[in-house]
Amino acid sequence: MTISQLIIFILIIQIIHALGTWKLYIKAGRQAWEAFIPVYNAIVLMKIINRPWWWTILLFLPIVNLIMLPVVWVETARSFGKNMPVDTVLAVVTLGFYNYYLNYVADVTYVEDRSLKPITSAGDWVSSILFAIVAATIVHTYFIQPFTIPSSSLEKSLLVGDFLFVSKFHYGARIPMTTVAAPMVHDTIPKLGIKSYLFDDNFSNRKSSWKNKLQLPYLRFPGFEDIERNDIVVFNQPADTLLDMNNFNPDRNYYKPIDKKTNLVKRCVGIAGDSLEVRNGFVYINGKKNELPDRAHLQFSYYVQPKNSQFNPALLKKRYDITDNFGIINNQNTYYFSAISDEALAKFKNNPNVASIKPNIKEKGVRDSNIFPHDPNYNWNVDFFGPLYIPEEGKTININLEVLPLYKRVITEYEGNTLQVQGNQILINGEVAKTYTFKQNYYWMMGDNRHNSIDARAWGFVPFNHVVGKPVFIWMSWDGLSNPRWKRFFTTVSGSGKATSFLIPFLVLLLGWFGFNKWKDKKKKTA
Repeated sequence: MTISQLIIFILIIQIIHALGTWKLYIKAGRQAWEAFIPVYNAIVLMKIINRPWWWTILLFLPIVNLIMLPVVWVETARSFGKNMPVDTVLAVVTLGFYNYYLNYVADVTYVEDRSLKPITSAGDWVSSILFAIVAATIVHTYFIQPFTIPSSSLEKSLLVGDFLFVSKFHYGARIPMTTVAAPMVHDTIPKLGIKSYLFDDNFSNRKSSWKNKLQLPYLRFPGFEDIERNDIVVFNQPADTLLDMNNFNPDRNYYKPIDKKTNLVKRCVGIAGDSLEVRNGFVYINGKKNELPDRAHLQFSYYVQPKNSQFNPALLKKRYDITDNFGIINNQNTYYFSAISDEALAKFKNNPNVASIKPNIKEKGVRDSNIFPHDPNYNWNVDFFGPLYIPEEGKTININLEVLPLYKRVITEYEGNTLQVQGNQILINGEVAKTYTFKQNYYWMMGDNRHNSIDARAWGFVPFNHVVGKPVFIWMSWDGLSNPRWKRFFTTVSGSGKATSFLIPFLVLLLGWFGFNKWKDKKKKTA
């Protein structure tokens, strides 16, 4: 759905509302024309049903409005004396068209001073639950969303079992594109295992499906900062349109809405306009080695040869705080450790039971077929990669068959153009193209765990419209099912120096708040 289509759709909804309620407006002492003015009619309706004006805002917030619209339909019926359970059911199941019956057929009278308190305890309970869901959905969708770290991609900075609060407003909250979806869940409803949203994921029918008309265009509220190098960012994985996630074919196999793609968290090592290269496992930006924050710890894989039978890999892994697991290579007397930081390595290599430690660095020029851009002309691997230019909005590059593998997915998948190759010519939207101007910014997301992270080296650029938010706070952390990491509770994600836990100050404030409320209640009783 384009912006113009969205405006037309909203106007149609406004006309449907006006035709079904204008007589009710008159019975409530308003003018008939007030039912026909978009947005203003909703403000007037809030006065008619005796609800606050700011409910109007909720009616226009995607996802939230799916909850609020039925509430308003029911409230409208009750404002004209229709309080029976059957009226409530009819208002909801007819998708608001019950108002047409009230407007043209039923003999109803406006109840000006009706009580807003639910008649039954069940009604009170339902009302409380509904508005709790509305409040939580607003916070979850537009302000702060909780996430859990499932993998060791950013180990040492973010640990497996960390529970995060991710800010949506730092980079600007993205308005949900998938309008018909269950609130506060991602692509699957927990326990049920079914899709949480209405969408046709059959790519061949994508353009003609009526379900896709319900998709909103990409819109984002203004943020108060831009993505900077080395920011940790939560985003929707671009490659989540691939049928086989282990086979990163650059062509799409099926369609999935952007905001329902898998959420990932990585470090943004390259921003729009940068030239990026990986040498010997280290990132270079515009020719200079990227300097990570002091809380970041790069990790690489190593082959470890023990000196004697006293070598205990499990014990050493725990002693030196080594990330991830280990294994024996082909029944030889050599162990493979998939992620060791420099700090751990300095201690590990001096252990008296270790004979040698050899880094597992890929040879330059040896191609890995799983590495972007998945083209035989690019002999890149996880340790030697690039250089390549990261697209910047408004910037133009020369496009030819040599660089096309790098930007084909950007031009087609992310920016919605058609692309054909005829001999030595590239046709974009049916016209011969020798240059291309990018429509949005792109970023390069990588894990600090360089040999155990599926990241941009596998699937390429991350468009800005895929960005979800910025992790800002770790509110809880567990090592396994029963071991809390108390020092990580209530710590910040970014910042310099060792992370400090604010758990004790939080608990003191919480106890103080409870104590103050108890004192206030006691004072009221004695007054």
